[in-house]
Amino acid sequence: MDKVKIGTMEFRADCVPVCGAKLLVIQGQHGMLGCGYFNLATADKLGHALAIVSGVSCYDDMLKAEVKGVSATAASLGVTVGMSGAEALKKFF
Repeated sequence: MDKVKIGTMEFRADCVPVCGAKLLVIQGQHGMLGCGYFNLATADKLGHALAIVSGVSCYDDMLKAEVKGVSATAASLGVTVGMSGAEALKKFF
């Protein structure tokens, strides 16, 4: 477990090695930012707030990357496709 900071906000971050790649997730109190390994249909089924970024290999990449997909719960929190990962995480704080 790692920590990622955006200003004064602190988030839990995890990296799991998977077959030569990395599964990356940064979690806030109200939702999470995940790499392309995550599935929006599953997040919707469970009612979880999830924003997905792709083409990332580290937490810094995730913060800078454009959100490519959002679950319904994430959308209800104001997260939209096209915002940065950092902007999405602020909504999940």
